[in-house]
Amino acid sequence: MSKTDDFRWATQVALFGDKSAFDKLTCKYQSSIRRFFMNLTMGDGSLSDDLAQETFIKAWLNMASFKGLAGFSTWLYRIAYNVYYDTVRSRKLYADIDTGEIDQIHQTQNDYSPEKADIYTALAKLRKEEQTAILLFYMEDKTHPEIAKIMNCPLGTVKTYILKGKEKMNVYLTNAGYGK
Repeated sequence: MSKTDDFRWATQVALFGDKSAFDKLTCKYQSSIRRFFMNLTMGDGSLSDDLAQETFIKAWLNMASFKGLAGFSTWLYRIAYNVYYDTVRSRKLYADIDTGEIDQIHQTQNDYSPEKADIYTALAKLRKEEQTAILLFYMEDKTHPEIAKIMNCPLGTVKTYILKGKEKMNVYLTNAGYGK
């Protein structure tokens, strides 16, 4: 499946409401969008599924706004980015709640393994913009220009987010005993 296929399917959805074309796009991108959210949410599978579902609903409802100026995946990741940050902003109201304590009381656990805990902890030390840029670059194989479009910021800012994020993660992981 190529970018040409993506454009053709997106056009069929936008012009004719073709559900089978949207199914093809969903099948192609659902794993990568969910993985993007799994990393942003530090392994919260339930939240990742909800965010991915909301992303595809918004993509379906707004398909007519896809102009093909950027690749379909860039457009879709931009929607995913906005969905995530809308959720983060709405949850700021609950920032004072000790989620670790609530998890312990209710015995909830995230879906990630102990081997990933240090990486997730290092990622959690980053600003949300740095996390997003790092994850898009290293986990989703997006280029700097694609990330700039997804995050709606200048190319130099994306490079700075990645550089600063890597530096902060390096310090944390070195202090945690890695790389010695």
